[in-house]
Amino acid sequence: MMTHVFPRHTKARPPRAARGDGAYIIDETGKRYLDGSGGAAVSCLGHSDPDVTQAIKDQADRIAFAHTGFFTSEPAERLADRLIAHAPEGIERVYFVSGGSEAVEAALKLARQYFLEKGEASRTRFIARQQSYHGNTLGALGTGGNMWRREPFAPLMVETSHISPCYAYRGQQDGESPEDYGLRVADELEAELHRVGPENVIAFVAEPVVGATLGAVPPVPGYFRRIREICDRHGILLILDEVMCGMGRTGTLFACEQDGVRPDIVTIAKGLGAGYQPIGAMLCSAAIYAAIAGGSGFFQHGHTYIGHPIACAAADVVVTKLTHGGMTDRAAQMGERLDAALRDRFGQHPHVGDIRGRGMFRGLELVEDRESKTPFDPARGVHKRIKAAAFDAGLICYPMGGTIDGRRGDHVLLAPPFILTEDQVGELVDKLALAMEAGLA
Repeated sequence: MMTHVFPRHTKARPPRAARGDGAYIIDETGKRYLDGSGGAAVSCLGHSDPDVTQAIKDQADRIAFAHTGFFTSEPAERLADRLIAHAPEGIERVYFVSGGSEAVEAALKLARQYFLEKGEASRTRFIARQQSYHGNTLGALGTGGNMWRREPFAPLMVETSHISPCYAYRGQQDGESPEDYGLRVADELEAELHRVGPENVIAFVAEPVVGATLGAVPPVPGYFRRIREICDRHGILLILDEVMCGMGRTGTLFACEQDGVRPDIVTIAKGLGAGYQPIGAMLCSAAIYAAIAGGSGFFQHGHTYIGHPIACAAADVVVTKLTHGGMTDRAAQMGERLDAALRDRFGQHPHVGDIRGRGMFRGLELVEDRESKTPFDPARGVHKRIKAAAFDAGLICYPMGGTIDGRRGDHVLLAPPFILTEDQVGELVDKLALAMEAGLA
């Protein structure tokens, strides 16, 4: 079939999505696919929520677009109020964008400008973690720690150093408690600050629960509390990237709630709009906003579509459902059921080394040998084979390779809609088992 669309991969021709039905996407032939990954952890409410679509239609009838250089809008004001009402302590301002990479880019630029406004121009560096992913724009990609994604564009990136991830399955030593392990890897931040000079560092950037590159890896207890202490001791900002793990995905509206940590800046997207409109947001503390307001007064940043009224109207309904509508609580409850089903089916699987995650954000790490945790030869392309087999079976999931170091290791990421039923949990696990059998053959 002839197309003028520039696809993600020129050697693949995906089917055309025709319509959505709850947790399913239906292609033009009528084949139904259970969306076991919410696209990329996006579709938290499924694909046919009537309240969200009605909000889009209603707002389009009123006004579709008003540039924020001239106007604010009622949907943007309402959504900002709703987010701040549920945000971590100290977070008081919302800057709307159109997606996750934009949100991270805005966070990096705001963090730099904050220190410029304070007269600390020497701060030009960021510190992040290996095997992290923060987006595909150059600033976001520069802070990300996935070598495969970074390599072609490395000469163009912001200066960032990377410390070890909090990845207990592979990093925790024999005889080491989870808490001691967490303190050990958190203290790498202190060591790196001393190496480069804390007066030169803007912020530490991290995902509370690591998504695409590691496969739903949560921190061990105490890790982020130590990170916060180190940031405070050296006067650097803590930027938490919740683009993938936030907005109810892990069982609380903001993922960092479960670790008792307060960020200075937090980024959200994906589940914020649930896929119904492109939207993201960068939220910052009152102190950061006050530095801009009391200084130049102008955040030197912006995009045409920020604060788009239709996108904000859709997201306001989504966040209402996540909070007052109980969908975040449902994500926590159904996440436990999904975890139990995965452990029942794959807990003793010879090639599943780890099952992990929180809420409706779960990962399975695949290994050639469970005892030694030896990964599969990357040449086998295990994750690619499983993804293809799952799709053939009518399951959308999110397998990735390079889990360990950007080259070795395979995992499967699951991030289904929060509306998933008990029967659909069973369907997901059954179809994944078929895909694993085919992909590992």
